[in-house]
Amino acid sequence: MCSVRVSTEDQAREGFSLPEQEKRLRAMYEFKGYEVYRVYEDAGISAKTGNKRPAFDELLQDIKDKKCNTIVVLKLDRLTRSVADWEKILTFLEENDAFLDCANDDINTTNANDKMISRILTSVSQQEIERTSERTKIGLAGAIKVGQPQCT
Repeated sequence: MCSVRVSTEDQAREGFSLPEQEKRLRAMYEFKGYEVYRVYEDAGISAKTGNKRPAFDELLQDIKDKKCNTIVVLKLDRLTRSVADWEKILTFLEENDAFLDCANDDINTTNANDKMISRILTSVSQQEIERTSERTKIGLAGAIKVGQPQCT
């Protein structure tokens, strides 16, 4: 099975379009001998906390229903950039005898070392989002300040 997602046009231009992700993942399936149950696509929906991702919810339900037991993604940040969300996903996978296999990050959550690395990578991804948010707020504050008349 696989979960592929792209959240911005920039990612599509950089080679992370849904068809490109699926092409790369299908090569990984063939190499590892995986049987594809279904491709789950949440096109244009960010993996930010609180976003509804219908296909991802279906994926989790299929794992609960024992229709599949592996999530395959190109990059871990295609699944989440939140440390809290990643811990929930890890717990869910453990509780359902399932795992994640990540192509570009070379992570397989069947072992403790890769789980640790996944936590580090997710922390880095979350930090990138937080820094971008900080820069955006600073930029907006500067734009507002410039656009306001000066008081004397």
